[in-house]
Amino acid sequence: MKSLSQEKQKTINNKSVNTVRVFCENTEKYYDVEIGSNLLQFRNLIYGDDNRQILGALVNNQLKDLQMPIVEAMNINFIQIGSLDGFSVYIRSLIFILYKAIHDLYANKTLRIEYQISNGILCSIIGNKRLSLNSDMVDSIKKRMKEIIDADIPIVRVEIPTEHAIKLFKKQGLKDKSDLMETRGRVYTSVYCIDKTVDYFYGTLAPSTGCMNVFNLVTYKEGMLLQYPTRSNPYTVAPKIAQPKLFHIFSENKNWGKIMGISDIGKMNKIVENKNSSDIIRVSEALHEKKISIIADKINARRKNVKIILIAGPSSSGKTTFGKRLGVQLMVNGMQPYNLSLDNYFVDRTETPKNADGEYDFESIDALDLQTFKSDIERLLKGEEIEITKFSFETGERFYDGERMKLKRNGVLIIEGIHGLNPKLTQLLPADSFFRIFISALTSIAIDNHNIINPTDNRLIRRMVRDYKYRGYSALETIKRWESVLLGEEQHIVPYQEEADVMFNSALIYELGALKEQALPLLMEVMPQNPEHSKALRLLKFFSYVRTMPTRDIPNNSILREFLGGSSFKY
Repeated sequence: MKSLSQEKQKTINNKSVNTVRVFCENTEKYYDVEIGSNLLQFRNLIYGDDNRQILGALVNNQLKDLQMPIVEAMNINFIQIGSLDGFSVYIRSLIFILYKAIHDLYANKTLRIEYQISNGILCSIIGNKRLSLNSDMVDSIKKRMKEIIDADIPIVRVEIPTEHAIKLFKKQGLKDKSDLMETRGRVYTSVYCIDKTVDYFYGTLAPSTGCMNVFNLVTYKEGMLLQYPTRSNPYTVAPKIAQPKLFHIFSENKNWGKIMGISDIGKMNKIVENKNSSDIIRVSEALHEKKISIIADKINARRKNVKIILIAGPSSSGKTTFGKRLGVQLMVNGMQPYNLSLDNYFVDRTETPKNADGEYDFESIDALDLQTFKSDIERLLKGEEIEITKFSFETGERFYDGERMKLKRNGVLIIEGIHGLNPKLTQLLPADSFFRIFISALTSIAIDNHNIINPTDNRLIRRMVRDYKYRGYSALETIKRWESVLLGEEQHIVPYQEEADVMFNSALIYELGALKEQALPLLMEVMPQNPEHSKALRLLKFFSYVRTMPTRDIPNNSILREFLGGSSFKY
């Protein structure tokens, strides 16, 4: 492999037929490299011995592992943990190391990844039954992980016929993976190997085990918590934080999955294949309705004081539809709900604050006109009538259209928005006058036991479909904004979620199959020249696992109708 350094470069006219020119975005230089060499060798040339932080590469805006051979001209952007793609590679690779450690120590057991919580991933060990873990057992697994990492074993990708992969995973007791392969319909499947341990992952992995040297493994409830660094500080494990309410809601939804007998995509696909999806939709929606009814009863028990219900949650959680359905249940209890969206109080776009990059920061609470909000709430609670302010996402301006609001004696305000739990907002309200609800789409189904579905992906798909249908944004525009949306949520929503009186999981176990038909054509419009192409491809690959779910049986009051269309509610 040869670079275009002054000593080694060849002129274009004299260039060997055995080399090809590539551009490295990290160094902003062109290089002549030997055809057939791979990205790993090119990485070693660019970074020398200090290269373990390089986890993969974006090649022409497509995420690739470092085994990829270089056979033609290309743009290469090496990625580290600080990027969203690099962070995902780190987590997937760390999970594989954990699986190998368990495979080495417990031959008849396997790993199950449950969900992300407390700055880590909750994991369990399963076989015929779940293994109850103690600190000594977890310490021995952690020790084995360290040995695997210190050995810096190559993580190798191999293409094998899918029928061979199915047999291999059945032999290893990984029925969840064999179910997934059987319903995916692919001739060949890429598997990864650490020595003789084989696994399948949704996405690329790091080149070797030595890249994942920052981690911790501790006991957590009846399982263990796999801890990892943050994107902003890749050298230190993120501290464990207490999230008892979030743990409760995850446990509750895990039990819902047991009720329906569905824990992974493979099982869901088989249900669709057998044309039994209608029952899954009905049970999922009934569980939502039951939970909303329970929340309404809790509010009713405090109706003497509660005049305001605050619904907060990250983007595309279904806050608006949830608020309207909650209002129906409150009416059953003899209360008169009035829905009000914090989105109505956005300042004009010309007054919207900007972030460090000079982009509009729509996620900041300072993007809201809090003084007008405070004045409106005070007047409503006094029994006065107000004209409701509105905001146009198309023009970026506030306006009034004559809609007015006045609370009746038994009236209660339902206010929804991402900042509903923010102290800057709640301090504007009379003490003890509000009931706080946190809502998010906490995906309760996994791809398989080792590949969870990130709830942020679930919400991105929802938002992408909704933005195109109702706000005139392309998938490219939605994906382009998404990282800033996530950063805003980390700053303005997550710190306050445990302050909620109750939590509600708006994810529906069947929804990704229902969203697929509308999402696919939007993702395919993101072109290779766009940096967001890699994210679009990743979501397209994800949908390749998912069978399309018929939508005809989804009720018109479903939270999913807020995104798909066909809702009976007015937005």
